[in-house]
Amino acid sequence: MVSCQSKPSTTDKNADTPGTAQTTATPATVTLATGPVDNAAVLARKQVPILCYHQIRDWKATDSKGAKDYIVQIAAFKEHIKMLADSGYHTILPDQLYNYLTTGAALPKKPIMLTFDDTDLDQFTIAAPELKKYGFKAVYFVMTVSIGRPRYMTADMVKQLSDAGNVIASHTWDHHRVDRYTHNGVFQIKGKNGKITNRPVDDWVTQIDKPTKKLEEITGKKIIYFAYPFGIWKKPVLPEIQQRGFKMAFQLADKRDPEYPLLTVRRILDSGYWSTKTLGNAIKNSF
Repeated sequence: MVSCQSKPSTTDKNADTPGTAQTTATPATVTLATGPVDNAAVLARKQVPILCYHQIRDWKATDSKGAKDYIVQIAAFKEHIKMLADSGYHTILPDQLYNYLTTGAALPKKPIMLTFDDTDLDQFTIAAPELKKYGFKAVYFVMTVSIGRPRYMTADMVKQLSDAGNVIASHTWDHHRVDRYTHNGVFQIKGKNGKITNRPVDDWVTQIDKPTKKLEEITGKKIIYFAYPFGIWKKPVLPEIQQRGFKMAFQLADKRDPEYPLLTVRRILDSGYWSTKTLGNAIKNSF
């Protein structure tokens, strides 16, 4: 499986400060705001820091230099999470972010969102227990083709994370780039006799609709958030994402689209090369 591609952090800052709620704990339930969205108002609000993680494990001799960007070693991950807690950050979840961006709803002091892509097993066995120590919650963007495979989470693990108050969100079936989807694709099947048969394929159904339904069956909850594979998106795909009922979609560090700011929410990668100081500075300078 391939993981999401890092992009250079860019500045897309605004002047407003997130509201401060009386409580700092991540609430168990949040009533999602309804009504029309003012895109200009969304863009005017100060962005909330959002971190993106993939694998949480120690480096191997076979890991390439580039791969290590996506692999945060276990001790470093624990140090990073402790730094966030010691620095007074409080995790929020997508419903809270949506309400803040669309209505200005109050957030805890020093809000931050933690997200994990690709369904890796270490997110369940290592990351989730570490977050629990500090009362932190996270968003897990699940690639459904990987569920139950070696080194990946099982359906039961995904449900456990959801039941524990984390958010499960969509990350396609097998991580193909969204900007390459077509409604009129062809899948070639080779029979035992060597004959090639062409079968029509709708990539949007295969990569988005079916995986989203599967996650809803696993969690028993509506799936309304999405992360782009590799963090890559292009404007023509945004109406398709919107039509599928996603309230927000998450990229990496590109500038947000002014017409679809909720579907181009920015995140930064917590690099495997970063110290706690580097991470702290990146959070302050990127949002």
